[in-house]
Amino acid sequence: MNDPQQNSTFTLNNGVTIPVLGLGVFQSPAEETAAAVETALQTGYRHIDTAAAYFNEREAGEGLRRSGVDRSEVFVETKIWVSDYGYNETLHAFEKSTRKLGVDQLDLLLLHQPVPERFDTTVAAYKALERLYADGKVRAIGVSNFMPHHLSGLVERTDVVPAVNQVELHPYFTQPDVQKANAEHGVLTQAWSPIGGITFYWDQDGTGRSTLKDPTVQSIAQAHGKTPAQVLLRWHLQHGRSAIPKSTTPSRIAENFDVFDFSLSSDELAALDALDTGVRGGPDPNVTSPERFEVVIPED
Repeated sequence: MNDPQQNSTFTLNNGVTIPVLGLGVFQSPAEETAAAVETALQTGYRHIDTAAAYFNEREAGEGLRRSGVDRSEVFVETKIWVSDYGYNETLHAFEKSTRKLGVDQLDLLLLHQPVPERFDTTVAAYKALERLYADGKVRAIGVSNFMPHHLSGLVERTDVVPAVNQVELHPYFTQPDVQKANAEHGVLTQAWSPIGGITFYWDQDGTGRSTLKDPTVQSIAQAHGKTPAQVLLRWHLQHGRSAIPKSTTPSRIAENFDVFDFSLSSDELAALDALDTGVRGGPDPNVTSPERFEVVIPED
């Protein structure tokens, strides 16, 4: 079990280090993204996660420049959208993303979805990532939303094992089979919706249940004098997972980073683990969604 301290990192399977905590900008309005990134970096974050399909890469890059933090100190992560899959298409998508971000090199580049109905195209896209990695244009490559069979299928047909698999992961949906498969391949599990924010706007039985209002989470938070969100982020870090909480509110951005001065006990970790419902909040990576390919990532 890991016990990360402030500004500490995890080491990826290729030796590159990644800050344990990052700022996510999924669903952050473009007009708010630059300020959120600037605030996060000035708060102490050194890891920013965005994606071509978030349509805020340009603003994330602007926030990086406005922060005054040197580019070399910040771990920049983005993702290729499925409409840009394919070998040449993905190489071009890299150029689009780096141009918008205003950087020459990416620290981590992921494929956003497995796209099982067109997996040959997914493999071709990943081979383009391998080329970018070999050329030194990206420091690490990986995937997002890959289930165990997607991951094994990719590894069988490519040369570089993904460094990261970013998946939905919070106390109500822990995906133990995905975590196990990632570990077996030496892939770092990175949690999107790490606080369970996705449960705020989607709930299978319509009760609107929130992880932040869960009695178990609240009890542990009270015991440590911390907020429920801080407890959930600490839970991820002590389990050795990267987490990328999203917020555009300065106070919450700071709150989410203030998780390095306490530790959860093994009993508390187990109690949080036991909250898993097995119910996914986000889209199922196994479900065919042809409309995904209609999303066009603009050049600029």
